[in-house]
Amino acid sequence: MNTLERIKEKLHKLPITSGVYLMKDIDGHIIYVGKAKNLKRRVSSYFLNTEKTIKTTALVENIYDFDYILTPSELDALALESTLIKKYQPFYNILLKDGKAYPYIKIKYKEDYPSIEIVRKVKKDGAKYFGPYFAGIKASELLKIIHQAFPLRQCKINLKRKQKRECLNYSLGLCLGPCTRRVTPEEYHKVVDDCIDFLKGKDSKVEQILTQKMLKASEMEQFESAIVFRDRLKIVEKLKSKVIMQLNREEEFDAISFVTNGEYSAIAISVIRGGKMVGCETHTIFDSNLTLSEAITNFAVQYYSMNNFVPNEILVPTEFEDIDLLKEWLVNFSGHKVVVTAPHIGVKAQILKNNWQNAYEHLEKQVDKDKYEKDFTFGACEQLKEKLGLKKIPHKIEGYDISNISGTNKVASMVVFIDGTPRKNLYRKFIIKTVEGANDFASMLETLHRRFENVTTTNDESFNNLPDLIVIDGGKGQLSSAYEAMRQYGYDVDMIGLAKKEEEVFKVSASESIILDRASFALRLLQRVRDESHRFAITFHRSKRQKITSVLQNIDKIGAKTARNLMLHFKSLDNIANAPLEELEKVVRKDQAKAIYDTYHSSVE
Repeated sequence: MNTLERIKEKLHKLPITSGVYLMKDIDGHIIYVGKAKNLKRRVSSYFLNTEKTIKTTALVENIYDFDYILTPSELDALALESTLIKKYQPFYNILLKDGKAYPYIKIKYKEDYPSIEIVRKVKKDGAKYFGPYFAGIKASELLKIIHQAFPLRQCKINLKRKQKRECLNYSLGLCLGPCTRRVTPEEYHKVVDDCIDFLKGKDSKVEQILTQKMLKASEMEQFESAIVFRDRLKIVEKLKSKVIMQLNREEEFDAISFVTNGEYSAIAISVIRGGKMVGCETHTIFDSNLTLSEAITNFAVQYYSMNNFVPNEILVPTEFEDIDLLKEWLVNFSGHKVVVTAPHIGVKAQILKNNWQNAYEHLEKQVDKDKYEKDFTFGACEQLKEKLGLKKIPHKIEGYDISNISGTNKVASMVVFIDGTPRKNLYRKFIIKTVEGANDFASMLETLHRRFENVTTTNDESFNNLPDLIVIDGGKGQLSSAYEAMRQYGYDVDMIGLAKKEEEVFKVSASESIILDRASFALRLLQRVRDESHRFAITFHRSKRQKITSVLQNIDKIGAKTARNLMLHFKSLDNIANAPLEELEKVVRKDQAKAIYDTYHSSVE
């Protein structure tokens, strides 16, 4: 039974209820996740003999199988779809950049003396949040203005205990001194309320305070301070220029627009807070099969899930099929009433029109760059499979490297690339424990033994998911040694070595090296993996070495250079601690040797 016949048989058995479907390629990787009110109708539509866009045709051509999960309702399907997209990062879905959460200003309002900080996660903790800030307005600059204009505490001291004296900020007039109770909670909160008014769009008081401070500093010939205040005033002016005159200063909403050219699409989101346009951002969508309804719904769920903050109102270009479903999800997710409207007249309609223009211009100017980025990442993975004859497209690549100096402080790094993009949360570090001296072969053996013995014995996401390709920094000998370490655990993942001098690629099964075109995306991806594993190993080695030398530098008469010489000679801190005095004197001066010996051999009577 061929692939199409098998899929058609599965289509007949699909239920007509709601759920989520997962499209898979021949290697079993999930390449698309979708939700459906009627699974049978939705999934079957992919395989009908109807005209399809280029991108949808490419998706269908890569579908080898599919799975589905039934859900109690379409709302549950929407929530599950979002979770699975985050988990699997399918190539053909809308994918917002992983971990890209925008900055907010947080005020812990319920405290007696609230502190103010910048955060990237909004929590339901009773604090007040303002933002998000991006594309032109920096939360860090706003925080500087706040601390210049309002004498609120900048420290993280636990104020449950009264301090004996104030810090320097109190003397400089930059803090009211709540740590020593120089100010009551009521008086302090009045200043906090002024700060909140500023964040809500009332700029006049801040402008007045900063102008007075600038003039005073100038009169006292403190010109550097005056310049700082002048620069802060320029930022306030910039904020004022973003005021939308026809809007109430209390207005807070987001505007989402969608545009498509038939092959690619784009979504733009504008953020209005306190009657100001505080940010506008655009995203390319490579799934042109999506309708406006699906695109806006999928985007909104991902965007608000990442930022964990939903305004009371969201503007959309038109009423669409899933609008009630989206409203329900937003209310459930945020815990407050959310209005989703499609204004056709007035200032909000104009904001949507401008927002659509941003999406259109993005599609005109940015799509080629985004296509290049796809070729640079996922396209490079496809090239690697073809050029190197790999068993599957290397969606997950692991790169390894060893770092040491004269055999001391030996460490190894493991870096992970998913679809050609580094995934730093999956990086891992190893301290080499069983190898004596500078033996990179043996160090790599230990590293891979420890990596593969963890596949079934840990819940670590980085270890329990096997890679599709392993990249070793080195030639044929290094590769053969590493491959044998993996085979001892019964795994047969594609593994290659990349020799730096001529950028030769070695395969276990081939006697001759492979030379890839130096301009190819495939080689450039291998180089990125190799260079990143090298960087990560060196960074770890350096930090470990610095910690050890800093321990030695705590000993009287031992400086940084002496500490390094000791480590080069004795190889480890334990060897230094256990060394006889005579052996220490061979490396350092007698007075230094005695100081080291006494540190590790002194006894308490």
